[in-house]
Amino acid sequence: MTEKEMFEKKKKDYAELVIRSGVNLQKGQRLSISCPVECADFGKLCAAAAYEAGCSEVLMRWLDDDLKRMKFLNAADEVFDRVDTWTADYFNCLSEEGAAFLTIHSEDPDSLSGVDPERIKRSKISSGNALRAYRKSITNSECQWCVCAVPSKAWAKAVFPGLDEEAAEARLWDEILAACRADSGDAVGRWNAHIGEIRKHVDIMNSYNFKTLKYRNSAGTDVTVDLPEGHYWGGGAEESANGVMFSPNIPTEEVFTLPVRSSVNGRLAATKPLSLNGSLIEGFSFEVKDGKITEVHAEKGEDILRDAISVDEGASYFGEVALVAFDSPISRSGVLFLNTLFDENASCHFAFGSAYPNISGAEDMSEEELKARGMNTSMTHVDFMIGSSDLEITGITHDGREIAVFRDGNFVF
Repeated sequence: MTEKEMFEKKKKDYAELVIRSGVNLQKGQRLSISCPVECADFGKLCAAAAYEAGCSEVLMRWLDDDLKRMKFLNAADEVFDRVDTWTADYFNCLSEEGAAFLTIHSEDPDSLSGVDPERIKRSKISSGNALRAYRKSITNSECQWCVCAVPSKAWAKAVFPGLDEEAAEARLWDEILAACRADSGDAVGRWNAHIGEIRKHVDIMNSYNFKTLKYRNSAGTDVTVDLPEGHYWGGGAEESANGVMFSPNIPTEEVFTLPVRSSVNGRLAATKPLSLNGSLIEGFSFEVKDGKITEVHAEKGEDILRDAISVDEGASYFGEVALVAFDSPISRSGVLFLNTLFDENASCHFAFGSAYPNISGAEDMSEEELKARGMNTSMTHVDFMIGSSDLEITGITHDGREIAVFRDGNFVF
């Protein structure tokens, strides 16, 4: 087998992984794929794998960074305050039907650099309001969904600026396939074994049933977080409303839960840049009091970050705390992917905005009951990285015992 044939085989294995373990498509389901036009070949591999799995119909949505940028720079101003009914109906009706959703990321980290951040904010608000039913379905894992990524030329050059375009793209492919366990055959089997390892940490964290977590590192993070009554940790795979196990993120290394909305106090300092709304945010930190972000500081992109935490009232509170070992494979690669899907899996992180309802019995609770437990709601959810080689996390149990969870950036367990 030639080198090119081996590469094509790996890409096909990756597509099968995304369909069979990512969305875990069931026979007779419809599948919506959102794919950049530059990555059409991989989108078609995913469509072929879906039909092989018994998909009744693949619905393809083509995306393009250049056209998106043109729109934000040149479209009429009123465009950013509306979403056409057919767009809203597409997502809302498919989620109600029980279709599965696959999103293929390949965005240039600077694709919207220089765009008016107010336009981005207004577009996010209008989209969030129009797609409320779809967002609820995704957040509550009522349907199967998965996010994966493949290289684009612009993204690859941003990650590896010292390489020429072709070499950069090839290198990024190698790193993505390795991170997703799709680089050496039996991608589905290797992925499922990896999920089993993540579940071990999930079970340990759930066994402690911590009341509070305390974080500290030399980068400047010094924060305490309470966890809701009845919370549980998840990771690796989720179960849909129909009882189908799926992996929402490929790759993933995290174990996560939600904080009590009003309980986060202290300072959170980012240890990696954040690619947000087509711009890079660098050197940023938050001051937090009673759960709310009260101060924002950033060396680059502060205006973008300020707009992101003001999309709605819940955007300035937190919805996720996630644990990732500093010696995870993505971290050990030494690559800064400039893409949250990968960089969040190299580092412990928080997310401002909406929480996933990791509370026992949440499916039978009203939104008001979940809020009473401390769950934050928002139309946004943005992960940012705070992990480091010296991060310490201490858990406090309900009877007041202090137990080391992380030392030197890694699980103590």
